[in-house]
Formats: sequence, C-alpha cells, structure tokens
Amino acid sequence: MRIGVIGAGAMGCLFAGSLAEAEEDVFLIEVAQTQIETIRDRGLRLDTDCGSRVLHLPIGEAQMFSGPCDLLVVFTKSFHTRAAIRTAAPLLGSSGIAMTVQNGLGNAEAIAQVVPEDRIVVGMTTWPADIRASGHVVSHGSGEVRIWSMTRKPSDVVFKIARSLSCAGLNCIADPDVESAIWEKLAFNAALNSLCAASGLTVGSIGQSGTGRRLAGAIASETLAVARALSIKVNKDRVQKALDHAFLSHRDHKPRCFRTCSRDV
Repeated sequence: MRIGVIGAGAMGCLFAGSLAEAEEDVFLIEVAQTQIETIRDRGLRLDTDCGSRVLHLPIGEAQMFSGPCDLLVVFTKSFHTRAAIRTAAPLLGSSGIAMTVQNGLGNAEAIAQVVPEDRIVVGMTTWPADIRASGHVVSHGSGEVRIWSMTRKPSDVVFKIARSLSCAGLNCIADPDVESAIWEKLAFNAALNSLCAASGLTVGSIGQSGTGRRLAGAIASETLAVARALSIKVNKDRVQKALDHAFLSHRDHKPRCFRTCSRDV
C-alpha cells in the first residue's frame, strides 16, 4: 500500500518506520521544519528492541506530495486533527482510507467532517514511543493495535490494514469492540498523563508511590464510570493490568505536555 503518516512525532515515526521496513510505500507529513530537515538530511533514527537503525523516508508538508494514496494514518495531537486531515485529504483521491489510532475522543468525528464515514477506520494502540531528539525515536517493550470501521460494519479493508500492520510487527487486531478499547486506553492515559504532568515525575516514580498508584486507579475508575454511563462495556481489571505493566516496564517514560493551541498541517 501507499501510506501517508500525518504527524512525525514519536508514534508517527514508529509506525512509518515499521511499515517502511515491511516494504510498504510510506511517506511522512509534518509541519515542524526542524523535524522535516533532520529526517530529510540525516534520516529517521529508530531504536527498538530489534536494535538501532536509520531509515530514509520522504517527509514534508502535505502539499509536497501527490495522490492518490491508499491510507492516511493520522497521528497528530487531537486538537490538530481537523486542520491536518483538511490539508491532507486530497491525497486520498476517491477511494483512500483515513485511519486514526490517536489518543482521546472525537478524532474520528473530526475526520468525518472531511472524509466519508465509510472510508474511516478508528482504533487505538498501546505501543510505547518517545522522541529522544529531533529525528530520533525510541520504543522499547511491546504493544498492539486494535481497529474497526467507523460505520461499525465489517469491512475487507479493515482486515487488509490489520494484516499490513501485523506484518510490520505492530500486532494489529481487527476488533468490532474497538470503542471499548479506546475508552480503556483513555482511562489509562487520563490516569498516568495527568499525574505525570502535575507532578513532573516519570511513570515509574508514580508507580513507586502507594499514593500515586491509588490516585491512578481512582482516575481510571472515574473515566470508566463515564464510559459505562454511555453504555460502553469496559473492563477495569484490564486497565489496572495495563497500569501495572506501565509502572514496571515503562518506568522512564514521562508523557509530554502540550499547549492546546491550533496549528495547521
């Protein structure tokens, strides 16, 4: 497939690099000039459990590329989603698919303002990734991706995308209950991101504190209560297991804080 990844942050680079190594035709869409220039001039350095390597991928602003492409994967922050897809949507042509596995809620709805719902795939991912420096992404540990059609109907294209991601080592599952997974990831992020942002501590430091663990559990439980009020089935034990895994395996990770300002892609 010809795949455009919108947002050359940690997750965007991890997915783009993994797909490129699986011999997919991948390009990165980005607006930050430092990141564009670094990856264009020096390549993308990707450090994972498989080792360290430098990958050379096309990168630039959306207008630098021409369509059509089969898939656009949106990896911007949620508050940039609408502007990002509006700028990049012409690359999809008449049949390309837009996919979001971003954190948070409302991303698919923002994409649907530009792309028909039957050409939108929604999902979530638990893969860890951090930016060590411009053009340098680190990902250690394991994760998975869960996706399904925004229309909630079975779709051959969803299974095709899942196979491509799995072949790239990203462990993707086509999951009709993806909405539950999205809310469980939201509960996980609400617990850890808020505490790390407020305290300035790493995930491991939060986990070493009994108070930190109790606060994380309480925040996650409150988020899950909202999901249940919306008649979405969620599993508290699964979220707690994810938190415990993060405390142990992602000890040095510190979620980044961003100002909620708008920026076009």
